[in-house]
This record gives sequence, structure tokens and C-alpha cells, in this order.
Amino acid sequence: MLREPVTSIRFGRLLLTGAAGGLGRVLRERLARYCDVLRLSDVAPLGEAAAGEELMPAALQDSAAVRALLEGVDAVIHLGGVSTEQRWEPILQANIVGTYNLYEAARLAGVKRVVFASSNHVCGFYKQSEVIGTDTPPRPDGLYGLSKAFGEDVAQLYFDRYGIESALVRIGSSFPEPRDRRMLASWLSYDDLERLVMAVLTTPALGCSVIYGISDNKTRWYDNGGAAHIGYRPQDSSEPFRAAVEARQPRLDLGDPTTIYQGGAFVRTGPFTQD
Repeated sequence: MLREPVTSIRFGRLLLTGAAGGLGRVLRERLARYCDVLRLSDVAPLGEAAAGEELMPAALQDSAAVRALLEGVDAVIHLGGVSTEQRWEPILQANIVGTYNLYEAARLAGVKRVVFASSNHVCGFYKQSEVIGTDTPPRPDGLYGLSKAFGEDVAQLYFDRYGIESALVRIGSSFPEPRDRRMLASWLSYDDLERLVMAVLTTPALGCSVIYGISDNKTRWYDNGGAAHIGYRPQDSSEPFRAAVEARQPRLDLGDPTTIYQGGAFVRTGPFTQD
């Protein structure tokens, strides 16, 4: 049975990009409770539209399609684009060109609030022995993280010049439960993901703010103190899963870069050449 919505505020039309992806499918099931129309977009199949849904497939690098996508929208939850470490060209088109197209379309359509799905991989080369805050400069762990750092800069530019408010949500590891010991720090429950998105959409004054997409985990690499004005209060924790995770992974190689750095496997994953 569905929980009660986490806010009484209701929107006319919300846009969810990347709606066919892992987290897109999670939010597709949940966001309809908060709006009259949920517009869904992706380049992957979206299936049949449910009641209150509006399907608008679009490639983010197609500026005309993205402009049409933003028309008549109250706010955007932007999960679209490449979400893993890949070669440069697909990242360039979807995450670099695509993010610019989305913000320019938001400007033209008069859309004033965006939930931008950034990533913890923007800061993947900070060490797991460090706690970083919302004002910590990026240290990307690959081309994917680099593209998300670019997206954060685009969002800041469009706030400073045009007043489009954005939450730069550096999403951790959002799965039904943590898969390894790294995720004891980076885990974000699906319920907390919903709480975070709705806090961003309903806070009176958002600005252009970094916030880490994590639950209330005991192991902490991220400090959301600088984003307290958003009103996000996670209610879940990775701690109930700790014993099972540690039983599956009792030992860590403390000399392994994937153990040293917050980005985990991303610090050494993915091709940087075009051959």
C-alpha cells in the first residue's frame, strides 16, 4: 500500500526525464501523487501511459525536442542522460549538450525550478577518510563525474543570470539495500529519494544548492549542513544492513584505490580513449 504523500502541495505538470532508468522508474510510481500531469521522457521505451501520465520521448541532444519537452511544465526532475562511466561521445551528447539544452529550454519556457541529478562521482577522488560538505570543490573520478560537474556549473550560470533555481543532488547509491561496505556511507533509500525530491520542489527558497543524496547513515562522508534550508530530513539508514554487508565483505584491501577513494570502482573504471 502506498504511503501518504510527504507534502500536501500539488503541482499542475511535472517533467521527469530519464523516466525509463532505474531511479526514473522508482519516481515514476511516486510522483503522480503530487501532480495533475506527470510528463515522462526518455530515449528508452516508456511502455503505456497510465492515468495522469504524458509520454514525450526525446533525445537530450535534440534542442528542438527538448524545447517542446519543457513547455507547460511547473518543475523538472532531470534524471536523463548517461549514468555510468562510458566513452566520451555518448557522455558529451547526453550529459554536456543535453544539460545545456535542458536549461536553455527551461529559460525559454519560464520554468524556474530543476532537480538536477548530479552524482557523488563529482567528488569521487576525495578519500573515504574525509568528510566533505556542500561547498567542497569537485574532484571528478571519471568522464561521467566530469560531465556532472559541468552540469552543476550550467545550473549555477542559469541561476545567476536567469533566476532558475536548482538543487544539485549528488546522488549516492540508491538501491533497495546497500550492496557493499562502500554503500554503508553512500546509500539512499527509495523513500528518502522521494523525500529529497519533494523537499527540493516545495522549499520556499532553493537558490542553486548542492545537496548530497544520502540517507541518515551512521558512516558519513558527506555533510549536508550547508543545505539545511532545503528541509530534507532522511528517515532511513544503512545501519540495519551492516551485519549482512560485513559478512559478505569481511575484509578490505586498504591499498586498493576503490577502498581509498569515495568514488569506489569509478576511480579506475571506463575507457579514456576512442579505440
